[in-house]
Amino acid sequence: MTAPSKLAYIPFVSVENMMKLVHAIGLERFMAELAEYIEADFRRWELFDKTPRVAAHSAEGVIELMPTSDGEVYGFKYVNGHPSNTKAGLQTVTAFGLLADVATGYPVLLSEMTILTALRTAAMSAVAARFLAPKGSKSMAIIGNGAQSEFQALAFKAVCGITDIRLYDIDTAATEKCAANLAGHGLKIVKCKTAQDAVEGVDIITTVTADKQYATILTDNMVGGSVHINAVGGDCPGKTELHRDILMRSAIFVEYPPQTRIEGEIQQLDDDHPVTELWQVMTGTAKGRTSAEAITLFDSVGFAIEDFSALRYVRDQLKAHPFHQQLDMLADPDDPRDLFGMVARAKNS
Repeated sequence: MTAPSKLAYIPFVSVENMMKLVHAIGLERFMAELAEYIEADFRRWELFDKTPRVAAHSAEGVIELMPTSDGEVYGFKYVNGHPSNTKAGLQTVTAFGLLADVATGYPVLLSEMTILTALRTAAMSAVAARFLAPKGSKSMAIIGNGAQSEFQALAFKAVCGITDIRLYDIDTAATEKCAANLAGHGLKIVKCKTAQDAVEGVDIITTVTADKQYATILTDNMVGGSVHINAVGGDCPGKTELHRDILMRSAIFVEYPPQTRIEGEIQQLDDDHPVTELWQVMTGTAKGRTSAEAITLFDSVGFAIEDFSALRYVRDQLKAHPFHQQLDMLADPDDPRDLFGMVARAKNS
């Protein structure tokens, strides 16, 4: 009997193994180290292939592919955003991602990214605040206390030294959930009854709501000077969180303008409204915060390079923490010209 041709195995990080990896490293350390990977990749921004994500929109939500490459490694993420899913007991966002070797085209990692996207979104927010928030920032309001809120709080604690968190959500159960989950993490938590109360006197404001609509989570009169706004929830066409007048008073920083102008808060503005790319601030080719009194706004929509950084971080961590399975995802016949023969021989194996 002829043995079947060999199979090519790649590491696969399941949801279970991702959780094991996070706990082995430690949640705050994981996000702090991931933040360093993101910053390192942003500093070599010009090496990457860049394109707005490929999106299929529907009345219920969006399904997207987010590809990029640094010339040596290729990566992509599949992700959806369906705000009404929670009513059916489903996640608003689910995702998985892949890294591949550019030289051969062979995949080298497949991973869940529902959890990893939450981690990298929070890490990215904290990286931006490290460059843009007022010096010595200690307090943050989180408007929208759903699935992303706890990750945001702990990333800002680990990366930026935030100690005080003020929470608000139109759903008081969400605020109670978030406060309970953050108990014991060394943060002072205040549950607020209004968004106005939450933002009063804080250094950083994070908006991270889920509804797919033009919304006004923050009105112009709610935002004074000397603050950094981390606008996370407005991340697709037809979905915003901030009143336009706030944008007009802010220095706006973005990941990738061709994508952000379609999906971010700045979809409310003219196509030529000035914005600064965050990678330029990191590399010193553009200014970030120019005065203590300024309002800085990170119009975060999520970009493929951040997912690339997250997958690269996970792949590196598997060397010390082997929480993965070997997935027989690729046929690899002994004779690469005889794939049919490999299939035929399998009948007798």
